[in-house]
Amino acid sequence: MPSNPTKAIIRNIATKEEVECQFNPNEYTLSKTNQWTNKPKKGANVGKTDFGGGQPAELKLQLFFDTTNHRNNVDQQNNLKHEDVRQYTNIIWDMMMVNSSTQNPKSKKGEPPQVQFQWGKGSFFTAVIKTITQKFTMFLDDGTPVRATLDVTFQQYKDEKIFDPQNPTSRSEARKIWVVVEGQTLDWIAYQEYGDPAMWRHIAETNDLDNPKSLRSGQILNLTPLP
Repeated sequence: MPSNPTKAIIRNIATKEEVECQFNPNEYTLSKTNQWTNKPKKGANVGKTDFGGGQPAELKLQLFFDTTNHRNNVDQQNNLKHEDVRQYTNIIWDMMMVNSSTQNPKSKKGEPPQVQFQWGKGSFFTAVIKTITQKFTMFLDDGTPVRATLDVTFQQYKDEKIFDPQNPTSRSEARKIWVVVEGQTLDWIAYQEYGDPAMWRHIAETNDLDNPKSLRSGQILNLTPLP
């Protein structure tokens, strides 16, 4: 088993933003239903069966988020405050919400974005999020949740191969996002992501930051590969 296993990614197709799963799912389930109608035939063991069409496939999985270990490590090094796990889970919730800047080209009405679940090289599932069930399982003394599980159901959006083996073409380059926690600095984030604090300039340029020192808690940064 590799020491650094490939992380699963949930991608918002509309904004090109990505969420890298903190922990890969232990398992996932794919299901699909076809509609068949049986018309009994007098005197026959089996009547006529008519195909009524296929239902979209569904992908169900459970995601686990835990900021306790990360929080403790950060506190020792940078004296940061405790993290609220919702800083991460809310990003996935946003993928289930109507975005006023996008609309269905046919109905002209707003709708939640299409997303892609990708795990492994060139393997992805294009869908919309059908359901999310979130359970908080650990809290700080003040009630702040620091551990949670999300049960997510993705519903197939396009009539295409399930887990299409081709690379997605809806984005120009790979990227993921970083949710800033109070006390974090751009050079520290650069070291965590790229192993070199000097790469803070790359992050600043990618995100059009006029003042790299003015990061705020909850701010979302796009992290792209180094040129």
